[in-house]
Amino acid sequence: MERLAKYSKEKGEVPTMRVPKIYLETTMFNYYFDEDRDAHADTVTLFEECSAGKFEPYTSTYTVDELESAPNDKREKMLALISKYNIVVLAADEEAETLARKYISEDALPHGSLSDASHIAIATINELDIIVSLNFGHIVRNKTITMTGAINILLGYSPIKIEAPMGVIDSEKTRYHLGRDLRNPSPD
Repeated sequence: MERLAKYSKEKGEVPTMRVPKIYLETTMFNYYFDEDRDAHADTVTLFEECSAGKFEPYTSTYTVDELESAPNDKREKMLALISKYNIVVLAADEEAETLARKYISEDALPHGSLSDASHIAIATINELDIIVSLNFGHIVRNKTITMTGAINILLGYSPIKIEAPMGVIDSEKTRYHLGRDLRNPSPD
């Protein structure tokens, strides 16, 4: 705190926080349009908070490839979210592929889930802050978070935070919280 006060006095300003860089995994694009899913509202709120500048959104060619194989009626809508929300698409590369294979070989993720491991790896090597996913089977799991973090540290990378959208959005301000518009609550 003393350091912050010193900085402010010397410079005559208060330092601002850096906007968190988040990685949107494939499930986020699916839930955006799936109104029957519990996390739909929180997912839409997350995209809106990206648009408002609260987060700097990223995804990857891994996600784009997965979206390309979606049914026609949904595919174009999901892909359009990338431009609508100015989401940066990170290119797959050998470093990410190597790290993803390491996660699998160390059993941080199950064999057969290389695409899920690749999402974590691409976000890690690009030094993003948070992976946002609704893939509770392989990505948003304590074992995955703990083991990929440990592997990252051993290999000289930073551990990466992995969250569901409800753990990232500003739930106090979201109009979608519990399906109600909190800015205009209806009388009980």
